[in-house]
Amino acid sequence: MGALARGRVGDARAGQNIRLRFGMAIACLKDASRKIATPIDRRSAMSATADLKLPSQLRHGALSLPETIGQSIANIAPTLTPALNISVVAGIAGVGSWVSYLIATIGCVFVGGCIAMLAKRHPEAGSYFIYIGRNFGPVTGALAGWTMILAYLACAIAVVSSFPLFLIAFLGAFGAKLSMPMLVALSVIFIGLIAYASYRDIRVSSRLGLLLEIVSISIIVLITAIVVGKHGTVIDPVQLNVAKLPAGGVMSAMAFAVFSFVGFESSATLAKESNNPRRNVPLAVMGSAAAAGIFFTIIAYCMVLGMNDKASVIGNSGSPFADMTNAAHLPWAAGVVYFAAMISAFACALACMNAGSRMLYSMGRYQFLHGAMGNVHDTHKTPYIAVAASAAITLIGFLALLPQGLLNEFNETGTLCTYGFVLVYLGVAVTAAVDLKRAGSLKPYHVVASIIGAALMLFVIYSSVVPWPAAPDQYLPEIFAGYLLLGLVWFATLKARSPAVLASIANDMEG
Repeated sequence: MGALARGRVGDARAGQNIRLRFGMAIACLKDASRKIATPIDRRSAMSATADLKLPSQLRHGALSLPETIGQSIANIAPTLTPALNISVVAGIAGVGSWVSYLIATIGCVFVGGCIAMLAKRHPEAGSYFIYIGRNFGPVTGALAGWTMILAYLACAIAVVSSFPLFLIAFLGAFGAKLSMPMLVALSVIFIGLIAYASYRDIRVSSRLGLLLEIVSISIIVLITAIVVGKHGTVIDPVQLNVAKLPAGGVMSAMAFAVFSFVGFESSATLAKESNNPRRNVPLAVMGSAAAAGIFFTIIAYCMVLGMNDKASVIGNSGSPFADMTNAAHLPWAAGVVYFAAMISAFACALACMNAGSRMLYSMGRYQFLHGAMGNVHDTHKTPYIAVAASAAITLIGFLALLPQGLLNEFNETGTLCTYGFVLVYLGVAVTAAVDLKRAGSLKPYHVVASIIGAALMLFVIYSSVVPWPAAPDQYLPEIFAGYLLLGLVWFATLKARSPAVLASIANDMEG
């Protein structure tokens, strides 16, 4: 999900009401504080956090390698980049867009390498919360988990808000339309179907996500091939003249290109449900980053080629892929493209809910959030309370932000989710080297991967706030910082009020 790009260059947008989201978070934290405030001894705390003491557990060993990969691919939602997100990259990098994606691919593969190092040693449902917590303490780990909860659920809201946009465009291609109340009702049903799939069975939801992405990507590839075929050649002297590409634009756009990759790490949240997590998760994370990057690089090259090197047209478009098909005199293809985008949106939102609920599950199990979040359904072996909470937050967030308009909602929630992902990627890049150093297995190439991954994420973070986003997006970094501060205050309060609990959690997290 690379929606930050849209948020940075879109038209000025009104509205910044997020009080409902913060109110929900505060209510949840107050509820949790009442539970944790009760004194308990070290042994009972560890018993409460141990997987084996739970009445039911996640379905261990349920996911094969393809199903584990499906989680990451679905969360990336590759179809959404040519359908929407490529616009900003093309607007900045011009005919060098494909190079921006190529460099971003290399960087994300290095970050994926850092995640793979940690996933092999810590195959846990909490993933980033566990990775960072075991090396820098439970409060720091909890803050990482808190950040990823925002990232996954804000991403879910963003993708849900894109669904009616794609539906409008799909129907418009055939001269039909729906009223706004009907679009909202269908979006609510959309959320309900996602929640049911996430609640019902992780195997089914992972397979469904992978299948839907295969279908949508196949549609994009087929139509791209038709457009390039009509063009007559795949050789574009302008794009291939690397020496004359806008180097400054390429590097600036690279930061936005990275945003198309967010979600590639999400298979790590299903580690406990994978049948061979020490193998499957690293392959899924690195493989999905590499595969998505190759797809983005090729599709960016072909789209600029299809527009006769008029990258500015793509940069100024709200539906770049459909504009490319129209330029190729393929008006029928627009409806097909938007249909593929709707399929991809469902798969992406499902992957977000799967990953977000696992983060809630892990933090509930470790008592950082309400313990009910750690409950697992006896039959379906899914964290059903966490799934229900994820669905409720997604629904309320979607409805609360509707007055701002669907596109504004997509842009702003996508921006917030991207801040969360990139910050945790930075933390993971640093943690990987520290973790292996502590284990006595640090090699020079591990250090190189960590340095490159961390440097890329620092560059992306810098580019996200320099220059400072224009109004009204100028408040988004502050909102994100406020969310982090809220979590930090809560976890610091927990540490002060229940040091024995934190001590036992720290021991448990040592694995």
